[in-house]
Amino acid sequence: MYNRIYILRFSKHTSNEPMIYQLVKLYDVEFNILKADILPQRDGLMILGLKGSKANVGKGLAYLEEQGVKVERLAASIRRDDEKCFQCGVCTGVCPVGALSLHRPDMEVVFDPDKCTGCSLCVPICPVRAMEISLGQEDALAEEATS
Repeated sequence: MYNRIYILRFSKHTSNEPMIYQLVKLYDVEFNILKADILPQRDGLMILGLKGSKANVGKGLAYLEEQGVKVERLAASIRRDDEKCFQCGVCTGVCPVGALSLHRPDMEVVFDPDKCTGCSLCVPICPVRAMEISLGQEDALAEEATS
């Protein structure tokens, strides 16, 4: 099962359409609304978890983009500062999708951004704050939330 988190940006022309419903109906994609700020006839923002086959999620995202929705994967905002990380492995215990894992036998902590869903559970648990939310993405989300 393919499971990713996306930021959807709706224009005032697309905010009235039942597009998320179509993801289920047409593409057999499950969704979980993590955050939404959408009003009729105004620009809107939605953070959405999508789950389904990789092909169906891809088709669903293509559908949204065809409708004028800007789609961005949230995982791009999680990164590891390799200079701070001292390979303690604490983050591997909280990562629900295996994006953070221990490589044996050398016990190196490996971060795979392609597996990351952007849940950010690793950020507060890291004792040296090596796991970070990129400032560009964080600022954009904060700006969207206050406008």
